[in-house]
Parts: sequence; structure tokens; C-alpha cells
Amino acid sequence: MEKLYTIFPQELVSFVFVVVFSLLIGLSQRKLSLHSEGENTHFGTDRTFTFIGILGYLLYMLDPKEMRLFIAGGFALTVLFGLNYYQRMVSHHVFGITSIVIGLITYCLAPIVSTQPSWFYITVIVAVLLLTEMKSNFVQIAQKMQNDEFITLAKFLAISGVILPILPENNLVKGIDLTPYTVWLATVIVSGISYLSYLLKRYVFPNSGIYVSGILGGLYSSTATLIILGRKCKKAPIEEIPQYLSAMLMSISMAYLRFMVLVFIFSYDTFISIFPYLLIMAIVSGGYGMYVHHHNLKENILQFGDEELSNNPLEFKVALIFAGLLVVFTIVTHYTFMYTGSTGLNVLSFISGITDITPYILNLLQWKGGVSVHLAGLCSLQAIVSNNVVGMVYAIFFSGRRKELISGLTHSYLLVILINVILLFFYSFI
Repeated sequence: MEKLYTIFPQELVSFVFVVVFSLLIGLSQRKLSLHSEGENTHFGTDRTFTFIGILGYLLYMLDPKEMRLFIAGGFALTVLFGLNYYQRMVSHHVFGITSIVIGLITYCLAPIVSTQPSWFYITVIVAVLLLTEMKSNFVQIAQKMQNDEFITLAKFLAISGVILPILPENNLVKGIDLTPYTVWLATVIVSGISYLSYLLKRYVFPNSGIYVSGILGGLYSSTATLIILGRKCKKAPIEEIPQYLSAMLMSISMAYLRFMVLVFIFSYDTFISIFPYLLIMAIVSGGYGMYVHHHNLKENILQFGDEELSNNPLEFKVALIFAGLLVVFTIVTHYTFMYTGSTGLNVLSFISGITDITPYILNLLQWKGGVSVHLAGLCSLQAIVSNNVVGMVYAIFFSGRRKELISGLTHSYLLVILINVILLFFYSFI
């Protein structure tokens, strides 16, 4: 945008921008007034907003340094807005001030366009237009919100923006690279991914089928998702079993993608080393899940109304448990490697698959105790394979060992696990 100043006078370019932006805002307000309050309760039309922008530009250009005329014009405009608001409130019982605030923003376009870079004032316009057009969306979101939704958001802001910055970076245990800051940083990132999956499930895909629920559940915890899906399909009709199976496979696929993101954040070198293997695993399990889903697709998609996959995972007790597991795995990993070397670390990676493997993998990625990138990647892949086997057992157990599920589950999971093992074999001998 600034290049236009070398072709045309700056005053002309700024004036055109102010007029165009004011007109766009006015058009959005006209549309809003016709769909809600009606023009009789609105203080002006699209031309009114355009003239407000022009007025602001003229008063600013007449006194750009002291801006006394601009301030006086803004005060007069505020008085007129106040009188208009009082009349609407008394005569029509309309109490909203959104159009008034937007009118004042339109008035301020002149100094913004004249003094700020183009990316800034275009961002302001985009924000105004989007917020104006999304009024109905905000109403729908507010209606769907639970009573404690903002408390949940406050919790996330507290653990990420208040607690994290004040934590010390001194080692908790002498000789072990483990600080309160690194522990809580990992907790914040994992909690953020879980919180994102929760928001998607509740507000973007509130009435999604079981297939989508499996995908979103995998972003949170594939093990927890497998347990919930296994329990739900315990009494499901036989014809619905393939849908549960496809959802289980998709949750595993998304878990691979989630680990790719975590590895990328905490250890770029390890990410470069193992991301092709994680990507192949995600494609295999996800592709097989899609095949099962489309091969057994019915006209009516099974809706999944269980609140367990929609419940908010962002709880302080969950965060504290995760942080505690990370501390435990860090200490255990340190002494295992100290006394048994890489052999003990390999055994520990398979044992960690019984529990949540995320703390173990994050510990490897952040650890600076002499573990090579290749060994960290190998142990991470081994933990994932082990966790897949345990997940299959969980799904079979919590489904009541339904023979209809066991047949498809064992065939599909054994195929995925076999390919995982083959890839693990290739990685170990690179």
C-alpha cells in the first residue's frame, strides 16, 4: 500500500482509503440494521458512516499536529451519539451501543490511515467487518456455552500466562535436568492441544457422528478414547460395530499426528529423525479407518451423544497428574539410563506403554542426559507401539469382549501394529 505514495499524493491515497473503508463499514451496518433493529432505531445509513469518515479526515488534516479540531469534532460526534442513544432507549427500548462504537472507530480512521502501516489499519477494518457479520454466530456460541465455560478459559490462561512465567528454572533434583518451568511448559502445551480438541468437539462438531468423535478424541488421548468407544459399543447393535472400529482407528491416526506436533515443538532434531515413520503410521491407521468407515457407510450416520468425549479435559487435577508423571518418568529414566544404559531405556519404553506415554516421550525430548537423537526417537516409537497394543487390549476388555468387535479389531490393529514394528525395525538399523 505504501508504494502508492510514490505514485500519487499521500493525502489523496489516504482520503480514498478512508472513504472506501468508511463505506464498507456503513454497508455492513446497514445490513445489520435491516436484519435486527430496523432503520428507525439506527442513527444512520451507509452514507452516514462514509460522511463520518470524511469529517474525521478533514478535521485531522486541518490540524494534524495538535489535533484540536479532530478532538472537538470527536466530542461533538459523541454528544450526537449520546442523544441518539437516549432517544432509542426511551422510544424503542433499544440499549445496544455497538453501532455507536463502530461510528467512533470510523471517525478515527483518518489518523490511523495517515500514521500507521497498511497492515495495521487493514487489520482494524477486517476485525470490524468480521465482528459485525458474526453477530449471529456469537449468539449461537453463547447459547451452547456451559455455565463454567469462562472459568475453564480462565484456568487455561492462568496455567499458561500466570503460573508458567513465574516458575523458576532451577533443577528440582541435583544432577537431573528437571526444572519447574520445563515441567509446566510441557503441561501447558499438552493441555492446550486437549483444550483445542474439546472446543472443536463442543462448538464446531457438536452433533458429529462417532467417526468424527474418534478423530477429535485422538487429539486429546487415544487411550481414553478407545476405552470410551469400547464401553459404548458393548451394547451397540451389530451393524454399528464397524463405525466404532473406524473411530478407534482414526483416534490412533490422530494420536500419531499429535505426537508429531509435540516432537516438533520440543526437539526439532528428533522430529527430523522420526517424522516420516510417524507420518506413515498415521496414514496407515487413518487410511484403514477411512476404508472401514466408507465400506460400511450407512445412509444415517450414527450420532455419538456421549458426554465423556465432550467433557472438558482442562482440569487442574489432570494437569497436576500429568506434571507428576513427567517428574516420575524423568527421575526413573535418568537412573535407568545411568545404571543400565540404552538397554534399560528400551525396556522402559515398552513398559511406559501401559500408562499415558506422553510424559515419557516429552521427558526424552527435553532430556539432556546423554541420550542421542536416534535413541530418543527409537524409544518414542517403541512406546507408541507398546501403547497401541495396550489400547487394543483396553478396547476389547471394555467392550465386554464382543466377538463382533474382536474379529475386526484384532485384524485391523494387528495389521497396523505389524507395519509399526516393520518401520521400527528399519529405524533401529539406520
